[in-house]
Amino acid sequence: MQISARVDYALRAMTALAAASQEGTPALRGVEIATAQSIPKKFMENILFDLRRTGLIKARRGVGGGYQLARAADQITLADIIRTVEGPLANVRGEWPEDVQYSGPAALLQTVWIAVRANLRAVLESVTLADLVRGKLPASVDKLTKDAEAWRHH
Repeated sequence: MQISARVDYALRAMTALAAASQEGTPALRGVEIATAQSIPKKFMENILFDLRRTGLIKARRGVGGGYQLARAADQITLADIIRTVEGPLANVRGEWPEDVQYSGPAALLQTVWIAVRANLRAVLESVTLADLVRGKLPASVDKLTKDAEAWRHH
């Protein structure tokens, strides 16, 4: 899986909003998030627009205005954010894995793509913004990082 800059920026922005909420800051302006996270301001505006359009964040106007989470940080998963800014977690040439068909020796590829999607979901649907802010991942996800091979690129 390749994590796009758009996904990376959206996850960082949402984590900043979750942390601000926990610290009692009612809202953050887009420029504050962009500056703190070293995200290009125009890129940040577009991402915040998408996050707001899908109801993950809301905007407050006026003095002290800015963006804030639309629901509790423990109710927003990384998968929610990724789907908002990029679409499905796993697809094959723009199609759902269950809709692709292969023949002959490649026939099992569809099953592989389904398994890949299931594993992505197992991680991304179990990690919430609250987990990130708290600095503690779910045990099932943390366990995956204990394998030294997980840290090696291939």
